[in-house]
Amino acid sequence: MEFNVKKLASDAGVFFSRAMQFTEEKLGQAEKTELDAHFENLLARADCTKNWTEKILRQTEVLLQPNPSARVEEFLYEKLDRKVPSRVTNGELLAQYMTEAANDFGPGTPYGKTLIKVGETQRRLGAAEREFIHSASINFLTPLRNFLEGDWRTISKERRILQNRRLDLDACKARLKKAKAAEAKAALWSDEVEKAEHELRLTQTEFDRQAEVTRLLLEGISSTHVNHLRCLHEFVESQTNYYAQCYQFMLDLQKQLGRFSGTFVGNADSTSPAAAPSPPAVAAATLPAVPTIPVVPTIVGVPNTVAEGVLNPNEVKPPASGTRKARVLYDYEAADSTELALLADEMITVYSLPGMDPDWLIGERGNQKGKVPVTYLELLS
Repeated sequence: MEFNVKKLASDAGVFFSRAMQFTEEKLGQAEKTELDAHFENLLARADCTKNWTEKILRQTEVLLQPNPSARVEEFLYEKLDRKVPSRVTNGELLAQYMTEAANDFGPGTPYGKTLIKVGETQRRLGAAEREFIHSASINFLTPLRNFLEGDWRTISKERRILQNRRLDLDACKARLKKAKAAEAKAALWSDEVEKAEHELRLTQTEFDRQAEVTRLLLEGISSTHVNHLRCLHEFVESQTNYYAQCYQFMLDLQKQLGRFSGTFVGNADSTSPAAAPSPPAVAAATLPAVPTIPVVPTIVGVPNTVAEGVLNPNEVKPPASGTRKARVLYDYEAADSTELALLADEMITVYSLPGMDPDWLIGERGNQKGKVPVTYLELLS
C-alpha cells in the first residue's frame, strides 16, 4: 500500500510538472524544444492522411449504403463482432413486386410479360449491386478502417508519449537553468546542479529514443499510401465491372422488349383515337431528343444478318476452325427458338458466323444449338 501511495504521489508530481511546463510554454514564459523540419513535415503528412482517410471512408460507406439506419445497424453488429444479416437490395425487392404484379395481371398479357422480363433484369441488377458492395467493402473499406483503427492509433499513442517526453525534457532544462543561476549566488546549490544535469541527460535520452520510434512510424505513412493506392485501383475495377454489368443487363432487356414491341403498339392503337395525339406524344414532340441506349435490329425487324431473323439453328454448321469453349456467367432464358437457354457455370462451345451481330455467338450444347449473348460468357482459350 505504501508503494502505491508513493507511486501515486510521484505520478501526480510528474503530471503537475508537465502541466506547468505546457502552461508556461503557451504563455511564452518557457522555452520549447522544437522538432526538426523533416519531423514536422512527417507529422503534418500523417495528420492529413488521417483526416482525408476518415472523410473518404465515411463517404464511401454512404455511397455503398445510403440508408443511415442500415449503416448504424451494420456498425453495431461490427462492434458486437456479429455477422450482419443479409438484406434484400432495392433491385431485388423491385423484381419481387414486379413478378407478383405480373402473376396478378396475367403472365401471358403484354403488361404481365413485360413486368416479368423487367423484373428478371432488376433481380440481376440487385445481385450485381450486392456483389459490388461486398467487393468494395473487403478490398477498399476494410484497409482504410484497419489503418484508422490500427496504425493510426499506434502513431497517436507514440506521439502522446513523445509529447510527454518533450515536456519532461524542457522541465529538466528549466530546473537546470534555475540551479545554475542560484549556484552563482550560493555554493550550496552545486548538488542541485549535478542532480539537474543528471536528470537532463536521462530525459534527453528518453526523448531521443521516443523521437526515433515516432519518426519510424510516421515514415511508414508512405507505405500506407502505396497500400491505399492499390486498394483504390481495386475499388475502381469493381465499380467499373458493376456498371458494365448494369449496362449489359439493360441493353439485353431493351433487345428483348424490342422483339414484341409491335404487340404493345397494336394494343395502344386499338384503345386510343387515331386522330388525336396523346399528351405524352405531344410532350415528346416539343422536348429535345434524349439519347438512349442503341437497340440492335432484332427478329421483328427486317433481317440483315445471318444471326438475325433467318437463323435456323438446325441448319447452322460450325466452321472448320474458330470454335472456342466458354463458361456461362449467368442464367439466360431463351427469348425464342433461335436462342439457346443458358445455366450459370456450364461449359458450351461457341463460334461466330459471317455477318453476325458482334454481341451474339452461336452456342452448342450437345445436340442443342442457338444464339447466345456474348455478355453472358467467359471465353476460354
